[in-house]
Amino acid sequence: MRLVVFGWGNDARGDDGLGPLLLERVAQACWPDVATIEDFQLQIEHALDLDGAGMALFLDAGRGTPAPFAFREIEARRDASHTTHALSPEAVLDVFARLGRAPPPSFVLCVRGERFELGESLSDPALERLEAAWEFVKRLMRERSPEAWRRAARSAPRASGDGL
Repeated sequence: MRLVVFGWGNDARGDDGLGPLLLERVAQACWPDVATIEDFQLQIEHALDLDGAGMALFLDAGRGTPAPFAFREIEARRDASHTTHALSPEAVLDVFARLGRAPPPSFVLCVRGERFELGESLSDPALERLEAAWEFVKRLMRERSPEAWRRAARSAPRASGDGL
């Protein structure tokens, strides 16, 4: 099953770089049938990256996220971000659905960050949380199926609302 993993954020804004850092580890692991896509933000064009995917994983940093991270399943949803240059993961799935295709089972892993100001370095708590998130991703990759990931989502911390 082909898995597409998105990691987005800006390492020039401190902990906002957690998504790309985690994505880099996924890419270096060289798991079979895993495509990695990095960007500063999700865009409408990223919907095309879902073509042929059996599952999708979105990696990001968040302020309102439980420590060390939150993991949840998401569905296509049109939200206010569809009118901006930066989309939510749910809006990316919605764009894909509007192309006449059912989005693959999709999940968000959001690592709690502390510092997001321009010029900040990665905070010490973020580094610790990155390690916890990486261990969690490795467990996910051992059993890569929607059912296994749904079970993992039920036992993982969840962010409230759009705190991602």
